[in-house]
Amino acid sequence: MAKNLAAKGSLAAPLIIYNRTAARAHEFLSKNPNTVVATSVQEAVSKADIISTCVGDDAAIYDFVNASVASGSTTAALSNQIQEHGAHFVASSVFGVPTMAKAGQVICILAGPQEAVEQVKPYTTGVIAKSFIDFRNQAPTKAFQLKILGDFFVISMVETTVEGIVVTEKSGLGTNSLHQFLETEPLFAVDLSRKDARHALDLAAKSTATMRVKEHMGAQGDLAGIYGAVREESGLKLENDT
Repeated sequence: MAKNLAAKGSLAAPLIIYNRTAARAHEFLSKNPNTVVATSVQEAVSKADIISTCVGDDAAIYDFVNASVASGSTTAALSNQIQEHGAHFVASSVFGVPTMAKAGQVICILAGPQEAVEQVKPYTTGVIAKSFIDFRNQAPTKAFQLKILGDFFVISMVETTVEGIVVTEKSGLGTNSLHQFLETEPLFAVDLSRKDARHALDLAAKSTATMRVKEHMGAQGDLAGIYGAVREESGLKLENDT
């Protein structure tokens, strides 16, 4: 993302780079024009009006300001601390794997005061990202929450996929046939999907494999009804307001 920012960010001055491992910063400098290396955090931030950080965890973040995915409580604490010193804080969680970041195809989630979000936006779409999700005037923790929920969807999808792969292996179908299906199969009607779910559970049971799928709404239900059942399990009413 720093490479794309330096190359496409329309910066008024070279991008200031700081890395706790100095050799990495100088390696980046040698490969990317329009960049300079700072030897300390203090040197980097004293010369910048927008400061962007990306580190691996909450422990590391306290060496800087913000993390790519710091926990919600850490994000809130940092936001309060920064505002107490007269600055603005924008949380910018990112959806996308490293190859997408390299290609400038991630999606940023921007949360914070409107004025600060507007300052950051020009460096997202078309620079480090393909688009952004706008949470202006919302708490910075909202970016963290959406990122975690998005990752949960990905993890759930992966779990469902690998469960299906195991069933194909144990039932003798082989994984090549499943790969062909995943590349070509379109969406189909709810009744057919419910029927196929029953068959999939039966196949898994006969193959002594596990697929953690539940029918929540009985014979008259549909796939959307599962959403309603989960809402009820979580203390909400069956249907949402939309």
